[in-house]
Amino acid sequence: MQGAQLRHQPPPVPGRKPVPRGASRMVAKEPMSARLPKANFGFLKALFWPVMLVAVGFGTYEGAQRLLPYADRPITKVAVQGDLSYISQQAVQQRIAPYVASSFFTIDLASMRTELEQMPWIAHAEVRRVWPDQVVIRLEEQLPVARWGDESLLNNQGQAFTPRELANYEHLPQLFGPQRAQQQVMQQYQVLSQMLRPLGFSIARLELRERGSWFLTTGAGSSGPGIELLLGRGNLVEKMRRFIAIYDKTLKEQITNIARIDLRYANGLAVGWREPVAPTTAQPAVAKN
Repeated sequence: MQGAQLRHQPPPVPGRKPVPRGASRMVAKEPMSARLPKANFGFLKALFWPVMLVAVGFGTYEGAQRLLPYADRPITKVAVQGDLSYISQQAVQQRIAPYVASSFFTIDLASMRTELEQMPWIAHAEVRRVWPDQVVIRLEEQLPVARWGDESLLNNQGQAFTPRELANYEHLPQLFGPQRAQQQVMQQYQVLSQMLRPLGFSIARLELRERGSWFLTTGAGSSGPGIELLLGRGNLVEKMRRFIAIYDKTLKEQITNIARIDLRYANGLAVGWREPVAPTTAQPAVAKN
């Protein structure tokens, strides 16, 4: 047959079986455990910690409830701390007596603090427990700086408070103004006081009227009798600087004869003089027969 070609086959290797033509190679079988789907325990791990925390919290709560009657003791000591000049510890103890009747864990510290800060002379109160049966109170008193009107005092923050007695505070300067302007009047008082102090003046009275005008009266002292300064509205510091400059040049020598100074002008001032005191004449003695 023409065109037929003979293929040369290599001789068989001794000791090796010939591989059948067209046959596939054998693959080792996987074990049954490898072919089965693995169990997923991730959701159990995620659930474990929340359940554990709930169990621990519940156990702690139950334990606390059982131990509370043994740990909650009556209050046996109240310590009052702070530099007290205007109120006594006895007054403080009387004020908080209804609260001290409670036990260590049931005492209402927030209400006790509120009750203490309602006392006129207490500016701030701090209250805390000290194990096992003590309450410590730290008090900060008001610092009176001036009188506010005729019935109240002002502290250094410009806040008004009303103690029972004002007779011992007549030496403090007296400030007046609308209730909403307490801090504003206090701030102006502090600024003007610092400006007048080098001249030997102190402020005896400072008033802010409803329309915004300011009136100041100095106290009698080494510089002479008190004088009234009419400051008007606004620019108080600038007007006071003008007064100080003119005082040193012109007014200082005659200050004892000045009753008031009007600083409401744009570029100057007006002086009101005191009325001269008429000399008193001694009545001649009349001899009687």
